[in-house]
Amino acid sequence: MRRLYLDHAATSFPKPPAVHQAMAHYAANLGASPGRGAYDEAREAGRLMHVCRERLTQLINGEDPTHIVFTLNCSDALNTAIKGIALAPTTPRSPRSPNVGRDSTHLPHLITTALDHNSVLRPYNKLVADGLATQTVIPCDPHTGLIDPDDIKHAITPNTRLIAAIHGSNVTGTLQPLADIGKIARAHDIPFLVDAAQTLGHHPLDVQALHIDLLAAPGHKGLLGPLGTGFLYIRPGIEQRMTTFKEGGTGSKSESDHQPTFMPDRFEPGSHNAIGILGLSEG
Repeated sequence: MRRLYLDHAATSFPKPPAVHQAMAHYAANLGASPGRGAYDEAREAGRLMHVCRERLTQLINGEDPTHIVFTLNCSDALNTAIKGIALAPTTPRSPRSPNVGRDSTHLPHLITTALDHNSVLRPYNKLVADGLATQTVIPCDPHTGLIDPDDIKHAITPNTRLIAAIHGSNVTGTLQPLADIGKIARAHDIPFLVDAAQTLGHHPLDVQALHIDLLAAPGHKGLLGPLGTGFLYIRPGIEQRMTTFKEGGTGSKSESDHQPTFMPDRFEPGSHNAIGILGLSEG
């Protein structure tokens, strides 16, 4: 009986043969942990992993391959972005925000949309429940399935730290007006996070043209890589407004017992899923 696979919104299948071949090559011939040794196999694994960073940077028109942070999946990438921004020490906002002085709360304020996935809603709700943030959830038009960017603009307060929006929902299929939202976020000097879980690989995404500061995506959906892969793109400079919530070994600056501050090591503690990343690169 012929199998018809229709669950691509959960994970793409089958993967291209090149994905399997890259993973098999790593397993059979390399097997080393990138960045953890100076011998040939470790160096080659590191080189191939950097190729993946370069390919992802080119795909989204990013500015620097070292600002591609590999993650376990899209949820991990979103948590890194949301908590990295929300829990960072307070930094002064640009005077471009017209609402300064209208809000007396000192808690970080987060904006998202009613269409967003639980990978955004749950981290937001946890921060609110723990008394660490406040939030505004922007409704969507029930007829068009679209967010009105003006609603986001009117929700901004002096303490707004982050605006998050999904690009395309697996419930509605509508594509949100990212360029308009991004312009508003940039004009108010607020980082703009986009969840591209359902669209990257299916629909063009240009982080520079769309004014996106943080882009999260899985490797196993439209990018045709294996499960257990994902990444977060951080626009250069935005990392200075983030904190880490995971620390550990990096293979760099091992003489220090503090997490490195340079990219991407700052946000990549622990050994990489090298076999998955090399498969993602070919996808």
